[in-house]
Amino acid sequence: MKDIVLFGTGDIAALACRYFEWDSPYRVAAFTADTAYIEAPEFMDRPVVPFEQVAEAFPPDRFGFFVALSYSKLNRLRAERVAAARALGYGLVSYVSSRATTFPDLDHGENCFILEDNTIQPFAKIGHNVTLWSGNHIGHHSTIEDDVFMSSHVVVSGGVRIGQGSFVGVNATLRDHVTIGRECVIGAGALVLEDQADHGVLAPRGTERSPVPSTRLRRI
Repeated sequence: MKDIVLFGTGDIAALACRYFEWDSPYRVAAFTADTAYIEAPEFMDRPVVPFEQVAEAFPPDRFGFFVALSYSKLNRLRAERVAAARALGYGLVSYVSSRATTFPDLDHGENCFILEDNTIQPFAKIGHNVTLWSGNHIGHHSTIEDDVFMSSHVVVSGGVRIGQGSFVGVNATLRDHVTIGRECVIGAGALVLEDQADHGVLAPRGTERSPVPSTRLRRI
């Protein structure tokens, strides 16, 4: 059991703490955040240390590190904190759920957060600092580059490449062998059938509200 420090004091950090606590060889010893964002001395019954002091309080030669942040600023904030932790000498750990379907050749980087019910087929590659929320399908020979955040129930077919820093929303579908450029936003429910250039945005419209109110429905 190796002790680690988590960066963050929000919902994702709380969730990461539980996953590490219940389903990993890591034990969360403390949290850290930038001084300006610390609201209390403890979080989840553990101390919160300013990031500016974390290496002194929890030395990199004794503690691992995990950055538990969202896709804010197209994943740049999370990537910046990962780089800062590396600069302090920390080794970044990853979480891969025991309830994910993976194979012995799974290739993933540091600071990955791979939750339950993900299916990652053989020959797929997952870069550094990638979040795969629950329930995704990552097809064979696909590559997820660094700093990507993928929401739930995304279908990534075989031979797909998703570029660095991209965000993929819930229930998106990517056909086989498409390439998504760097820092793209693929909205919820998108159907991607062709390559997307860097910084592309696909924003499908939501289902329209019916003009008939529920009180006038004859049956449901």
